[in-house]
Amino acid sequence: MFVLTPARAATLRALADTFIPAGPAGSPPPGSALVDLAKLAAAIQAQPLGAQAEFGQLLDILNKPLAGLTWWGPLRPFRALAPAQREHLLQSWAGSRLASLRQGFQVLRKLCTFLYYGDSPADGSPNPAWIALGYPGPQPAPDGTPPGATGHPLRPLAPTTDTTYHCQVLVIGSGAGGGVVAGELAQAGHDVLVLEAGPYLHGPDFTQREVDMLGRLYDARGALSTRDGSVGILAGACLGGGTTVNWAGAFRTPDYVLAEWAGEHDAPHFTGPDFQKSLDAVAAALSVNTDYPRHNGQNQALRDGSARLGQATSLIPRNEKGVTDSDQHFRGLGYSTLGDAHGHKQGTLNTYLRTAAAHGARLLPNTRAERVTTVAGRATGAEAVHTTATGQRVRISVRAERVVVAGGAIQTPALLLRSGLRHPHLGRHLHLHPTVAVAAHYPHPMHSWHGPSMSVVNDTFTRLGGSNFGVKLETPPTHPGLLAMVLPWRSGEQHRQLLQAADHLGSFIVLTRDRDGGRVRTDRHGAPLIDYRLSAFDRASMLAGVRAAAEIHVAAGAYTVYLPHGTLPTLHAHGGVLQNPELLARLASLPWQPNRYGLYSAHQMSTCRLGGQARTHPTKPSGETVEVRGLYVADGSAFPACSGANPMLTIMALAHYTAQGLKATTTN
Repeated sequence: MFVLTPARAATLRALADTFIPAGPAGSPPPGSALVDLAKLAAAIQAQPLGAQAEFGQLLDILNKPLAGLTWWGPLRPFRALAPAQREHLLQSWAGSRLASLRQGFQVLRKLCTFLYYGDSPADGSPNPAWIALGYPGPQPAPDGTPPGATGHPLRPLAPTTDTTYHCQVLVIGSGAGGGVVAGELAQAGHDVLVLEAGPYLHGPDFTQREVDMLGRLYDARGALSTRDGSVGILAGACLGGGTTVNWAGAFRTPDYVLAEWAGEHDAPHFTGPDFQKSLDAVAAALSVNTDYPRHNGQNQALRDGSARLGQATSLIPRNEKGVTDSDQHFRGLGYSTLGDAHGHKQGTLNTYLRTAAAHGARLLPNTRAERVTTVAGRATGAEAVHTTATGQRVRISVRAERVVVAGGAIQTPALLLRSGLRHPHLGRHLHLHPTVAVAAHYPHPMHSWHGPSMSVVNDTFTRLGGSNFGVKLETPPTHPGLLAMVLPWRSGEQHRQLLQAADHLGSFIVLTRDRDGGRVRTDRHGAPLIDYRLSAFDRASMLAGVRAAAEIHVAAGAYTVYLPHGTLPTLHAHGGVLQNPELLARLASLPWQPNRYGLYSAHQMSTCRLGGQARTHPTKPSGETVEVRGLYVADGSAFPACSGANPMLTIMALAHYTAQGLKATTTN
């Protein structure tokens, strides 16, 4: 495990001061004053052991005089270099031809900038860096208590010793897939037990503090990534899973995608009436609607700029209820991606899991499934480890008639591989909806951290060149930590200036429906290893979206647009007219190798894809695995291919459809 030695801590403090140097008098303090090294170490320790070792080796290299050989600089340890020399070293790594140096730069940059801008004291006082950004910080209710603070409505199990449980159906995962299966089967009278790797949080537990919440609610404390570090991956790991932390977009699956899945993957139910009934059922259970009237600055810019270019936009259906257009609710919606303290978002935490519990289902959070047990080719339960409130680890054994795995497209294949499944396509075909952010400064305040994170979508470019592949243009959360991490860094001063007046920044994301996928494997300890590289085909789609996003920013009135590349190509506009369009024309000629730009994923899919062809699909159309009877998959990993739209509702519909089949095959 990674150990934060005094020498490594000293190097990290020097790195933090280089990424975020001291500014003029009156500026916020330098990086080392605000970057909590204990939280940085915790994020590293949440990674696979191999990645932890690599990070330690990276710091050890920087702590030696030989670090100078990486950039032909002085043969001195990093912390012994002059500030300008430290910055020069980092700049050389950022643009290095050596992939390992680019990776090292990006890992260090992301950690330092996110922790500096995203953290805040535990007493609730603001981060000193927020004043320059115009960021007000978490927004409690006027009386200081979130409206959702009504106690914890669910009563999870809390074993303190090694325990064996018996049930009819074991559900592993509690998000969009597992939560629906649990609710449907428990309501139908089945004895259900749910294991969830993450914690149970509710109401005031959602502090709205970025670093705190990403550390508690996301897989690998929010620092999950591909093995080469080039794609940052956000995946919920808490009771309610992704539905607790997502952006509340509830998109129906595009018809052309369903037709593709039905035809190319021999899964005709996707175009049949029963799957549509499942889509309708989960939309009703989540109170999906487009009634909310207010947009924040960047959603309004996406709507206005698109209209001025003659491009249509749509309101995004959202799974929220009880929301008024009051300023209090508007501000609160901006923090629901960090867990909804106010109880408006209708994820599985507030819907299907409550239904499951009301009908006798047992919930066991903080419990990591190690393997599914089998006898004679049939699933019989699982072995897991539960972490108690005091940090004690106890063994959990479950004996079940059926097992449903719904841990997400990263953890589900890893669990199945740990359990001995060996289908040749298991873990393959990983789709990520690879995403880049295009930010711009506007002459007027945007305050894009308030209001719905996403309420407007532009689908003009979803089917480029007559294909089923392209991009959606949406908007992301813009709280300071994520914003600082996503925006390119060329120097400490440049990055500081870019973030100043962040209340005038608006961002669009280019969400790519990727045709060509990656892979999930496991290391010798069973931890998932993620390999993914954006193909030339998918990069062309992404760049078409980047160009479109930039043009919409300009049409909406932005005066400076920052293109998402490490060299930070910057567009300038006046009066809605782009002044240097040649930069857009040269976009494709920039080097787009891994870690030369920031690529992110909030959607992971297709690693256990279902279909009617057993040779190429690890999961049958019913959701049952090809290799093991009584073992089902009910999450985004079962998608035959990339969904092309934010996948929550599709996952829930697929889980609902799978649950109907389970009702018929599970003995009451």
